[in-house]
Amino acid sequence: MAMNKNTVLAWATVLMIIMGIVLILMGAYRYDEVAGWGFATVGIGFFAIAWVFNALKGRV
Repeated sequence: MAMNKNTVLAWATVLMIIMGIVLILMGAYRYDEVAGWGFATVGIGFFAIAWVFNALKGRV
């Protein structure tokens, strides 16, 4: 399977969204102290980076 730049960005977007969801859920359910806020914040950051990757599709 040939992977061009758009395919790579699409896979990166999907993986970043999955990791963002996992981090937010870990922050919500696994850690009750301040570390949970850190995990959730990093998960939101993953969503922001995935949004950038999605916006770059077709432009790079």
